[in-house]
Amino acid sequence: MDCDSKTNENYYYNPHMLLEVKNLRHAYGRHEVGAGLDFSLARGAVGCLLGPSGCGKTTVLRCIAGFEAVQAGEVLLAGRVVSAPGATVAPEKRRIGMVFQDYALFPHLPVAGNIAFGLHAAPQAERAARVRELAELVGLSAALDQYPHEISGGQQQRVALARALAPRPELLLLDEPFSNLDIDLRERLSLEVREIIKASGATAVLVTHDQQEAFAMADEIGILHEGHIQQWDNPYNLYHRPANRFVADFVGQGVFLPAKALQGGKLEIELGVLQGDSQGKHELEVLLRPDDVVHDDAAPTRAEVLHKAFRGAEILYTLRLESGRKVLALVPSHHNHALGEKIGIRLDVDHVVAFRPESQSSKP
Repeated sequence: MDCDSKTNENYYYNPHMLLEVKNLRHAYGRHEVGAGLDFSLARGAVGCLLGPSGCGKTTVLRCIAGFEAVQAGEVLLAGRVVSAPGATVAPEKRRIGMVFQDYALFPHLPVAGNIAFGLHAAPQAERAARVRELAELVGLSAALDQYPHEISGGQQQRVALARALAPRPELLLLDEPFSNLDIDLRERLSLEVREIIKASGATAVLVTHDQQEAFAMADEIGILHEGHIQQWDNPYNLYHRPANRFVADFVGQGVFLPAKALQGGKLEIELGVLQGDSQGKHELEVLLRPDDVVHDDAAPTRAEVLHKAFRGAEILYTLRLESGRKVLALVPSHHNHALGEKIGIRLDVDHVVAFRPESQSSKP
């Protein structure tokens, strides 16, 4: 049964929004992977569903594509309901392009044939022109006559992207598109793919468990956990202004230190006093990111180097405070301190993030 092309008469359609997911619910038996999901994505934007493995990211993507029926809620594309309980628009009628985790290229077709696969209804000259246009966009003009087994994994990924873009879809969906690639190639391609998507004018939704991929590609990111989107925001706010303890703990690195609420909204932690937004006298814990802790030889506060991870231009130090608690510090790599050495540190906190403590913190 097809959905009616009209939306609820009380619904106001925002022409700037291409994708809208409203109160989406989906479950496999008792395992609920969508428990009332709500998010929207503007035309031309790249969005991302980010979360740990098994949280339901791919299932949400399949609901948007029409491969899974929704059990409650709606999926709208350009103001048209395409999924609702008992009614759905067929996937091939949604004008959605899909890039699968394994690329799903046709081994018997050359690169040109793979890109042109979704253009069979177009005249031959138009089809050939579109293939050339996309091959140039993804940097594969010299590989059009080669077969998938003759090109690298990164090139195969670009072929899959070009094939998905060929019919000019309204929405592009990418399911863990870099999971089969090594880390260095993954980082480089995530930036290249974002540029390709932006140059094509497409709107896209990516699902991944990799934060670096999400930050490199997406304009907006939804943190998915226990069937809910914990926060839908830009990467900067997710890192510096997390909405809850799970987002703060999941995104980036950091540790929580106990804090005492003082007058005027200030918070006192072991390393000093911060201007926060505390209300009342309840117990709090302050999140410190590695960039909040600055190495300073002149600082009176000393911390012992417990561990160091070399990252090229920087070293990530794990430091032990006087109390025995630990903090992280990101330090220029020419400051190469030995394990067991005590170094001076001070705070440089622009965004004070504090939550009530959990009964058992996942961080020391």
